[in-house]
Amino acid sequence: MTSNGPVQAVPPAFLEALAAVRRASCRREIRLQEIPAPARLAPYALALSADVHERVARSKAETAAPVHAEELATGRFVLLHDPAGSALWDGTFRIVTYIRARMESEMGNDTMLGSVAWTWLLDSLNESGADYRQAGGTTTRVLSESYGTLADRPETIDIELRASWTPGDHDISTHLEAWADMVCTFAGLPPLPSGVTALPHRRLS
Repeated sequence: MTSNGPVQAVPPAFLEALAAVRRASCRREIRLQEIPAPARLAPYALALSADVHERVARSKAETAAPVHAEELATGRFVLLHDPAGSALWDGTFRIVTYIRARMESEMGNDTMLGSVAWTWLLDSLNESGADYRQAGGTTTRVLSESYGTLADRPETIDIELRASWTPGDHDISTHLEAWADMVCTFAGLPPLPSGVTALPHRRLS
């Protein structure tokens, strides 16, 4: 958490929002931890990182060997608070998020993937009962190709979703839970919200 003033001066509204974050009940597959928050975006801020991993054997011939964690999806959740309010936010709070996951090539090449990912986020917020407004975001597909001494590496496609919205109240727990569910959705983990199909994540060797 960052604050541009003394701890005793932290606004009650922000303290209430922090308490709501601590109450959030997220899926056990996701690992959340606090990270340094941006200091210039707002007087008060909290930042969390999120990771979803799958533990897999190193090879079929090494069934007794140690296993390693394969990352399926990663993300960041930032809560901003400006007691003076912001015309751009239409409020005193703003939530800024980021999610990234690797796709199988057939899914990553789908031209509708970006709009579908955006729809999933809105559906997740709506189904959680989160009160929000002024939502906006961008989706990006990242193609990685290797050459020369790295030419044997397979082509990969990642999907990135950057989104922000203004919460309608201080109960940030529902917003964090909805976003955490989206990270798990990007990772291809069931169960999912009604009507949502899992993203097929990269095949593991």
